[in-house]
Amino acid sequence: MSSNHPDVPPLPTSYACPELVLDIERVLDVAARQTIRATFGFDPAAPLVVSLLLVVEGGPRVLWRIGRDLMQQGLRSASGLGDVQMWPACPDEGGTAWLQLASRDMAALFELPVPPLEEWLEHTYELVPAGREPAKIDWTATRANLLAGS
Repeated sequence: MSSNHPDVPPLPTSYACPELVLDIERVLDVAARQTIRATFGFDPAAPLVVSLLLVVEGGPRVLWRIGRDLMQQGLRSASGLGDVQMWPACPDEGGTAWLQLASRDMAALFELPVPPLEEWLEHTYELVPAGREPAKIDWTATRANLLAGS
């Protein structure tokens, strides 16, 4: 599950789960990388997804919504198909993971530090345990959002 929108506003600050802000590396080629500010957000009212706001200094903001389970699984093994894929860089070490995001006209590969992301994701599962997500979804607001988008 993904979407990317340039120049999106910052994530809401009303989330019950504090945001996680990390500097991550975008792999440009074998020898070149670019530091990107990544802000991960979780809203218990939409517990199936994690929001990932990517900010390039002096550039646009890009927002992706990624399945929370996809992200958690991607810390330990290959996860996702299509637009969003994630897998551990060295499965036995657990130090970093790769996140690949693709849209119609571009693809980007990022290296993420696993320990802070894993700790943050664990906190989201404390707020909304796996399997309990449907009970936390505001179905009235979700239906309204779906109808407004059509």
